[in-house]
Amino acid sequence: MSENAENTVWLTQDAYDKLTEELEYLKGEGRTAVSNKIAAARAEGDLSENGGYHAAREEQGQQEARIRQLEQMLRHAEVGEAPKNPDEVVPGTQVTVAYDGDPDDTDTFLLGSREVMGLDDSVDGLSVYSPQSPLGAAVLGRSKGDEVSYEAPNGKTINVTIVKVQAFRG
Repeated sequence: MSENAENTVWLTQDAYDKLTEELEYLKGEGRTAVSNKIAAARAEGDLSENGGYHAAREEQGQQEARIRQLEQMLRHAEVGEAPKNPDEVVPGTQVTVAYDGDPDDTDTFLLGSREVMGLDDSVDGLSVYSPQSPLGAAVLGRSKGDEVSYEAPNGKTINVTIVKVQAFRG
């Protein structure tokens, strides 16, 4: 897989538009609001004991980090609809895998980006794995019936069989 493909973030047009809107707000009105909070707190006097000032500076740092994250995400975005080939695992697909080939030990998840899917670990009750995660990277580009293995964060090798692949309709 090329470096570009590894950095690509798959987005629906709606998700792209929402993230673009959030970025514009943070860079405009959001920055202005935080700057005003900092200025108001600074006007209160002694900054070393000014909790409002330190809180506003912390908020500013978090906001600037989110701006950088959104800019990077949008720079690497691939906008489109859910994949047309229902057999290939690509970002935007719902995947069911069986661990060690056991049909009773399965997991169904969405291959995508948590940031895009609402800053949560799940969407509609599904776990969300990024294409860069160990499991996501192992199944990316594979098809139903393929057996793959990946190394878990604890160092253990895990074997899975792709049981089902379908477009996410969330």
